[in-house]
Amino acid sequence: MKKNLLAATAVLAVAAFALTGCRGSDEGGGGEGAPIVVGSVNTISGPATFPEASAAAQAVFDQFNEDGGLDGRMIEYKPLDDKGDPAAATAAARELVGSDEVVAMVGSASLLECDLNAKYYAQEGILSIPGVGVDTGCFSNTDTISPANVGPYNDMTLTLLYGSEVLGLDDICILLEIAGSTRPTYQAAIDKWTEITGKEPMYVDDTVPYGASDYTPYIVKAKQAGCKALAVNPVEPDAIGQVKAANAQGWTDVTWLYLTSVYSENFAQAIDDAGAGIYVPAEFYPFTEENDATKDWRALMEKNDIPLSSFSQGGYLAATYFIEALKSVDGDVTRESVSKAIKAMDPINNPMVGDPFVFGTVPTAGWPITLKSGTHAWEQVADDWYRIPAN
Repeated sequence: MKKNLLAATAVLAVAAFALTGCRGSDEGGGGEGAPIVVGSVNTISGPATFPEASAAAQAVFDQFNEDGGLDGRMIEYKPLDDKGDPAAATAAARELVGSDEVVAMVGSASLLECDLNAKYYAQEGILSIPGVGVDTGCFSNTDTISPANVGPYNDMTLTLLYGSEVLGLDDICILLEIAGSTRPTYQAAIDKWTEITGKEPMYVDDTVPYGASDYTPYIVKAKQAGCKALAVNPVEPDAIGQVKAANAQGWTDVTWLYLTSVYSENFAQAIDDAGAGIYVPAEFYPFTEENDATKDWRALMEKNDIPLSSFSQGGYLAATYFIEALKSVDGDVTRESVSKAIKAMDPINNPMVGDPFVFGTVPTAGWPITLKSGTHAWEQVADDWYRIPAN
């Protein structure tokens, strides 16, 4: 009996080793031929969503796998939904990093996860390349997190600069939708504009909610205050509601200074009256006109039925940057070797961005585009990138 028990114990130990040994200390790298595990935390459901970024990253990885992967090793991509909930965002990061032992976080697009998880990522020695950086932590923890996009804060400075310095607008009012701890960072973006131009907003209203059913009170206040332009940071559905609220008030001479978050064909189709015009500093090369800069991205998105948007551009770029780093890994593919390769990469130029990708730096270029009343189509209003002046 004792002999049988010892034999059974030995068999179980061997089985347990076989099941766990393929990971060991490789942290998502696995043994020879095992998949290379990559993760992302995304707000796919909730009041403000960004589903295209992780979908685009998935498409890039699927194509990479179809083409043979890394010497036959496939990328296994695990995007999780944080639902815009802090507890879910921290749990998702710990599942991916601690349990699934991913080698990197790539293509994330979350309303709040960078702020919440940056210290954990640093502790675990893992790097993150979000497709769409949203919260403050995506841009302030540059040793650990480096998004593919310019981000809403530089975007705010860019749209204000374009409004005042190119369009010659005065009496600009700012409406802010605030999530988490982003208020001070938006203020810093506004202060940067003031520092460069010497100009200040008529007023800043930081009480504008995400997903409101009616934005009329905020629009009426701005109209009565004499605002000539509104700089706003909404997601697409909110922006549609804001423009329609202005239309309902007969406010036809207001200029809208929005962020890249509203740049989509769906938004253009939803707007009949754009007042004196809607202007956006697109964080990536404008995709609404077919061109060589966006050709490869467009083809892959259409192949996979992924919406053409700035969010899918960001996810696509994050995944392509990661693959470039992955190809340069010397030796075993582990969390440590991947992190080393990402940080050692030469600057990556891509025609869809104004600044080359260097991990740990924040891009500062946007491409000015506009939507005019009754056109339902975005138009370029520049023939080059518009940049925040260097200090």
